[in-house]
Amino acid sequence: MPLIEKVRSLAVRSLTPNRPYHAQWMITRKCNYHCIGCNVWQEQDEYELPANEVKKGLDILKDLGVMEIVLSGGNPLLRKDIDEIIKHASKLFITTVYDNGSMAASRIEALRNADFVAISIDSLDPAKNDHIRGMKGAWKQSLNTIGKLQKEGIRVGVAPTISQVNMNEIVELTTWFLKKDIPVWYSLYSYDTAASGDQLFKIGKKRDEFTVTDKTSMVNLCDSLSKLKKNSGLVLITDKILDTVRTLYAENRRTWRCKALQSFLMVDHQGRVAGCHLHDPVGSIFDLSTIWNSEKLNNLRKSYSRCTRCTYLCYIFYSVQGTVLGNLQIARERWRSAALLARKRSSRR
Repeated sequence: MPLIEKVRSLAVRSLTPNRPYHAQWMITRKCNYHCIGCNVWQEQDEYELPANEVKKGLDILKDLGVMEIVLSGGNPLLRKDIDEIIKHASKLFITTVYDNGSMAASRIEALRNADFVAISIDSLDPAKNDHIRGMKGAWKQSLNTIGKLQKEGIRVGVAPTISQVNMNEIVELTTWFLKKDIPVWYSLYSYDTAASGDQLFKIGKKRDEFTVTDKTSMVNLCDSLSKLKKNSGLVLITDKILDTVRTLYAENRRTWRCKALQSFLMVDHQGRVAGCHLHDPVGSIFDLSTIWNSEKLNNLRKSYSRCTRCTYLCYIFYSVQGTVLGNLQIARERWRSAALLARKRSSRR
């Protein structure tokens, strides 16, 4: 799909109400890092849908109204057919690909098709970052990867996970990367609460060292990021989300209702679909068009809207921003950031 057609298609989808605007597809369960806040690497699975089936699923998501997709895992770049998958996804969606910093430098040609590549870095202290990632040399490799992607003109950003162990470093980390014209967007440490054994995807159990206990510092961090955002279009978090997180920690109050299976959904490496990874699959990606407006899913949406089991920032984000106006804002900010990067790099040549 030519760029102008993609933009037109995205605009139509963003203006269509009662549609899922965002999907995260964990296209593999394989991972080559041992991050201590995650257990994906402890429960790997060799099976994954082949590329031709993934592409069929992507077409279904596009027809359903999805405008933005995140390809993650595990590490999606471990897939040998990732080139084919990214190329197809990028024709249909604003496409972000996650990498722990270990694989992107060897997947340059595949990543030229992506709108954004997110590299996980949690600290400017190499030893601390490597400890969190469970891999010696992870920090150095991530920095080298970012440099190579920048040099190749690929839109790359940093995606730290905010937790108790690095909360007081996030402003410094953000500022450091902004000076290098590298966008920063954020995750918030959360963990899987008690769930059924059939939940879509297991990420990690509670670890006390990561759990945010200093709520005052979190409130201050939200205020600091808000100030940084006013001076840089590369701080990729909306004011609405900062206000939401601030209220959560300042007042212990959730001001949002979860919009799982409304504004967003998850797909796993087997093609199973759920509102979020904490809940049981509702069916296959290939049945999604048939069941989307079913009584069963409508009842689940009501149930999920009352759920308070997690504080995963991606779920908060698409619950708060999951409206026509909210999704226009998301698309506008994504494209504006991409244009800003392109202008800055062009001026340096």
